[in-house]
Amino acid sequence: MLAKAKLFSTCVALLFAFVSATSEAGEPAKKKLQIYIMAGQSNMVGHANYITLPALLTAQEPGVNQLAKWIFKEGAIAPGAAKDQIETRLQRDKLSSELKAKKFTDPEKIAAAQAELKKLDAELEFKSKKIKDAFTVSKRVYITSIGDGHRRSGPLSIGYGGSPDKIGPELGFGLALEQKLDAPILLIKTAWGGKSLHYDFRPPSAGPYELSKDEAKKENAQKIKENAGLNFRLMNSAVQEVLKDLKKHHPEYDASVGHEIAGFVWFQGFNDQFSPAFRDNYKNNMIAFVKDVRQEYQVPNMPFVIGVLGTGVTKEGVDKNAVSVGQRAAAAAPEFKDTVVAVESYPFFDLNALAIFQKDWTKHQLEFFQVGSDRPYHYMGSGKFFVRIGDALATAMVDLRKKQKP
Repeated sequence: MLAKAKLFSTCVALLFAFVSATSEAGEPAKKKLQIYIMAGQSNMVGHANYITLPALLTAQEPGVNQLAKWIFKEGAIAPGAAKDQIETRLQRDKLSSELKAKKFTDPEKIAAAQAELKKLDAELEFKSKKIKDAFTVSKRVYITSIGDGHRRSGPLSIGYGGSPDKIGPELGFGLALEQKLDAPILLIKTAWGGKSLHYDFRPPSAGPYELSKDEAKKENAQKIKENAGLNFRLMNSAVQEVLKDLKKHHPEYDASVGHEIAGFVWFQGFNDQFSPAFRDNYKNNMIAFVKDVRQEYQVPNMPFVIGVLGTGVTKEGVDKNAVSVGQRAAAAAPEFKDTVVAVESYPFFDLNALAIFQKDWTKHQLEFFQVGSDRPYHYMGSGKFFVRIGDALATAMVDLRKKQKP
């Protein structure tokens, strides 16, 4: 009887061990939350309207069709949806302008125009919502974003640019990382338009800001000097605030597993072009910026990707830009070997949008708005550009991280 009891006890123990092992094997080990910081000025803020993204569906550039599959739910949108929405919007805007200009004087015609305007408004809202509903909403990538005055947190999709209708590099960057990495991902984006590295994002180790002759004569000269580096401080303050409560910003975060500051993406440079002191010191300022960011987060070899200012459109044009040259030179500094890389943006410039703009976009609005939403700044406000540069930044980031793995 005692032998039977021992046998029974042994069987129960073995069964329990088997069930436990099976359960553990069936549940993948939890991964650290991967955090990527994104910062810069208006091109990082993002000024590409979502309506330009359906152009990805018919684009001919290599790899773009794959990007479209990440961005849109399968079968959720037709290639002509953007054109249809834009046609309705242009009709609505034309009629609205005519009513405001009091083009109609007859009461019956005014009433008819107002009724038609109401109908077009409803139609536009319906078509816009249908397109917005077609976009992927990430399950593993979350973002907390400051884009000028537009602040938003949640799962990554469209709407984390300069307004709820806009995108920046974060969309392509985050969705590409989701494909390449098996881990929960949090993007923290802080970007403000019209800011320079030499003054606004000035890193502490770059030294005190030297006032120009004109600035030194101003009554608020001392205040100007004190505000140097303000956006560098605001950036870090915003990031540190998120780090204090990661569960709030990503539902998969597990404090027992922890997090990792996995990389930093910088896309900026336009405002440093217009002063010798700003553009000629870009390389040294950028090197100091990388070092100070790493010191702030105590990650000595944090992977750092620099998007090179590419508004010169061609390689020859970009090669002549002192800021772009400074960005490349900073990334190539020997001390940053295999930890910092520069990614060119000009190869992704939407030349189709540029061509339509140059032939007078005002006479080709239906054509232009399908591919561009800004002119001539922000890479023509092309969604295709911003998704492609985001993907390129993500590829570079993953390559840097691989070089750091033993």
